[in-house]
Amino acid sequence: MAVIGSGPAGLTAANQLNRRGYEVTVFEKDELPGGLLRFGIPNFKLGKNIIDRRIRLMEQEGIVFKVNTMVGSEVSAKEIALTFDAVCVAIGSEIPRDLPIEGRNLKGVHFALELLSQQNRILEGIVIPSKDIINCKGKKVLVIGGGDTGSDCVGTANRHKAASVTQIEIMPQPPVGHNPATPWPLYPQVLKTSSSHEEGCIRRWNLASVRFIGDKNTLKGVEVEEVKWQPTEKEGRPEMRKTGRTEVIEADLVFLAMGFIHPEQEGLVKELSLAVDARGNIAVDPVTNQIADTNLFASGDAVSGASLVVRAMASGRKVAAAIDQYLRNK
Repeated sequence: MAVIGSGPAGLTAANQLNRRGYEVTVFEKDELPGGLLRFGIPNFKLGKNIIDRRIRLMEQEGIVFKVNTMVGSEVSAKEIALTFDAVCVAIGSEIPRDLPIEGRNLKGVHFALELLSQQNRILEGIVIPSKDIINCKGKKVLVIGGGDTGSDCVGTANRHKAASVTQIEIMPQPPVGHNPATPWPLYPQVLKTSSSHEEGCIRRWNLASVRFIGDKNTLKGVEVEEVKWQPTEKEGRPEMRKTGRTEVIEADLVFLAMGFIHPEQEGLVKELSLAVDARGNIAVDPVTNQIADTNLFASGDAVSGASLVVRAMASGRKVAAAIDQYLRNK
């Protein structure tokens, strides 16, 4: 068996397949196994000793990890599909949502994962060229996006000793506690205050980014506009309306934490001519997660879009069972 990607879905699938008696090789493009568990989630939320222990146990049980191996670039995806009896594609959803407004290319504007992955690499002892290091110390930091990734940027900036940290969100502030608009079993849309926020952060809502402002190609601030959300006649997301009230938030560094849109389309997906759905995720059979009539299966965020670690793990278990049944039926 081949598993491409060693995030929570890939690790779970590999572990389950191995325990069913299959020989499993995991291909990982990064320097160490773990995917976003390793290089996305900060150490102050997930100690990497937990991942190290799990990887060590998996290796002792016979699973082979091949790191620094980009399938679809350094290694042929077609060759892997031909060599192995079945392949689980668990490449995650790594393409971040961008903010293509004026000044986007100014020095100081980064995707959130540029900061988070670099910080995790530094803590792993991986050398980062000095010219590429993102250091928030003494800087005015603005995080655009109010989710978990944004919160991770807040915590990381605080640990860098940033001069100030502000987090803005285009949506309105959710209520504290129960939200009647999202009853069970809907996911509760309520105000979340993480440990990162408690450490120090200005949080603001109903702000849309208009343009990045710079001087000599260096970021100096972000012009934002207050927006209002009006209910629509049909149920669903309210309609955003501009108010015309603008201001400039001073910033030396901006981190875009507005979510992830789909898996990488180049490389593996392109080489294998994998079909994608309307959102750009890998198209699979909804029951088995099989990709068309092939020996390829996909799991995790590459199929569902960016979601929770536990959901990716559940997907990995589902795919392992489907692969087992597929091979038994051959």
